[in-house]
Amino acid sequence: MMPQASFHVLFIWSLVVASSALSSAGSSLRQELDRVVGLPGQPPVGFRQYAGYVTIDEGLGKALFYWFFEATHRPAEKPLLLWLNGGPGCSSIGFGEAQEIGPFLVKKDVPELELNEYAWNKGMASNPVTVISRCFREQSQESAANLLFLEAPAGVGFSYSNITDVQGDNATAFGSYSFLVKWFQRFPQYRLNEFYIAGESYAGHYVPQLANVILEQNMKAKKEDHINLKGLVIGNAVMDSETDIRGMVDYAWDHALISDRVYHNIKTSCNFSAVVPTQECSEALQQYYEVYQIIDMYSLYTPRCESGYPKFSSSVAQGEESLISISKFEDLLKIPMGYDPCLQTYATVYFNRPDVQKALHANVTRLSHPWSLCSSSVVRAWSDSDRSVLPIIRKFIHAGLRMWVFSGDTDARVPVTSTRYTLNKLGLSITEDWSPWYSHKQVGGWTIIYEGLTFVTVRVAGHQVPTFAPRQSLQIVEHFLANKKLPSFPF
Repeated sequence: MMPQASFHVLFIWSLVVASSALSSAGSSLRQELDRVVGLPGQPPVGFRQYAGYVTIDEGLGKALFYWFFEATHRPAEKPLLLWLNGGPGCSSIGFGEAQEIGPFLVKKDVPELELNEYAWNKGMASNPVTVISRCFREQSQESAANLLFLEAPAGVGFSYSNITDVQGDNATAFGSYSFLVKWFQRFPQYRLNEFYIAGESYAGHYVPQLANVILEQNMKAKKEDHINLKGLVIGNAVMDSETDIRGMVDYAWDHALISDRVYHNIKTSCNFSAVVPTQECSEALQQYYEVYQIIDMYSLYTPRCESGYPKFSSSVAQGEESLISISKFEDLLKIPMGYDPCLQTYATVYFNRPDVQKALHANVTRLSHPWSLCSSSVVRAWSDSDRSVLPIIRKFIHAGLRMWVFSGDTDARVPVTSTRYTLNKLGLSITEDWSPWYSHKQVGGWTIIYEGLTFVTVRVAGHQVPTFAPRQSLQIVEHFLANKKLPSFPF
């Protein structure tokens, strides 16, 4: 006969096993409910994809929408990369997935999908057409990632809240962290994978701020809620108000966009460290703004969209944003996508199709507004915006997180000039000075390696580097994930 103590131990153990099994079964069921079996106009693929909602606040009825793609090869062994678009208030689905790094790009002629040859969920090494040398095959090591796109904060894209939210940097970071904790509960098989955060533009705030919350919460989180954060990479990133704005003006003068007189008036009347510009500064900046009514500030040498852009309007965040042309939210929505700046119109049409929304398990609450690339209501509610994220970046450098920053050199919105000023502000030691890196036979750009941070420029690329230079951007992220330097010689 079994002793009573042994019986109790066995009974408790059986409950633990049963609870674990039920939890595993529950997460598998939730995954299966989010499984996307196919989208209208989608070519056949061999990888799995999932989309749906994660509720981050039951009381407020707040839920964030995600779209997840497994890596094309051995997803269990690959890192997980979260992609965030900026704005603030712009969709990572409409920009990042559909027009930049996702597996499916919106077609030009009809609002359907085509495969992205340079999607970040596959590596160049998995495509023999793009892998030309053994040297590059060894460097890339098929280091593509599992890709997770998030529409954040609530109010962006398909994400929603049942109340009118006060939005801002802090709320966005904590909301995205809550999403990640619950997403890993739904997809526990990825909890131990290396985790990276990437993004562009205003994600220069989102990415480091979310990473900072993860680091702080990891110190007190339960073991099962620990996030295996290893690094972050951001492109054309808004990081420091003073240097961002100063760099924009200097870049415009250096690229022959404004006259000596306009440049002199701005430099003598504006204090870019101020939160609110003086009347004299605002007047001096007016002629600078006017330049970008006739050419595209997001890609200087790309034609503007003759067929027009989706019509939205709003004011943008308070404070320092009033100094710069992005303070006109209409301009934010005139971002060209590649060499066809009209692509954003196609994406808007596609994601408003009922059959597309049904396939993605999106808009299940029947939102009161159409899906849009950027949300004016989110911007109007924006209540806090850090003037600089450099203190956080210094913290990451001390913590040993891998950090890369890349910059397209034809972007006038957050130009390479701004980013260089910003990084110089950190005062980091240089371990490898300014030198070219190569994409096959051509110079892809230049790189400088600081102690704890790598900066990469990308030639002839605008604000959305993966759109203008898709092959080079995949090359960058592969080397970043593999923790390898970019090629310093032609291959």
